[in-house]
Amino acid sequence: MTNARSIAQALPCQRRVAVQWVAAGILLPTWAGGAQAQMALSGAINHAGWFRALSQRMAKAYCQQYLQVLPEAARDVLGHARKRVQQGSGELARGLQSGQWPAEVARQLDEVQKQFARLDQLTAAPMSRAALAAVSEQSDRTLLVAQAVTESIEKMARVASARLVNLAGRQRMLSQRLAKNYFLVAAKADTKLVHAQLAADAADFRQAMQTLTAAPVSTPAIRGELELAAPQWVFFEAALRRPADEQGLSAVATTSERLLSVMDRLTGLYEAALREVL
Repeated sequence: MTNARSIAQALPCQRRVAVQWVAAGILLPTWAGGAQAQMALSGAINHAGWFRALSQRMAKAYCQQYLQVLPEAARDVLGHARKRVQQGSGELARGLQSGQWPAEVARQLDEVQKQFARLDQLTAAPMSRAALAAVSEQSDRTLLVAQAVTESIEKMARVASARLVNLAGRQRMLSQRLAKNYFLVAAKADTKLVHAQLAADAADFRQAMQTLTAAPVSTPAIRGELELAAPQWVFFEAALRRPADEQGLSAVATTSERLLSVMDRLTGLYEAALREVL
């Protein structure tokens, strides 16, 4: 009788929790239940979205080392990126190991790991101009599969506001790919695609900032971080326009890091906003 009463008392509480999760836009799939339920999808979007930035961040750091632009900092960045890949993989693997991800998402996560393993090998190889091109190409292959799994997880949330986590997270990637491509041009390892991508990425970043600023999901913290992001983007964009001399290279390296930091905090704030009951 005691157990039955306890269960009966718990049900309203469980219903309240479920309503709160739904109101916050965090919908766990029907196949993820009980104590082994996977992480909230807003967090999964953030983790998967980080893979996009990390693919470009590893390549950026490799290019920096080749060019001897703040080389010690570049080594630290590359090491940190590798650890971040492992951490993100561990978080997302919880659902994979317990069979809670759909088959397609599980396949995509497995492919992400394979592509990162290849990228890790290439960034550990001796540096040369040919190696720069190989690292950049592999980083873009890794980015493609990371983008695919991020979009798959976003669709699972089935709420429009989940797009803001994805969009803000993509800004992290753009900050790193812009810097990587600038370094490729400086190393004379660029192609027509690199130049086109530099222009397109800058336009994408500006458009996304406008979208985020106009989005209805906002808190004082989000608005404050958006205000911080605006001048950081101005500084970074100005650095990208500088000649690829010693000062220009250093400026791109440092401003890309500051912009990444701001956009990462902003992504975390959008993720947290989805968890709140409005």
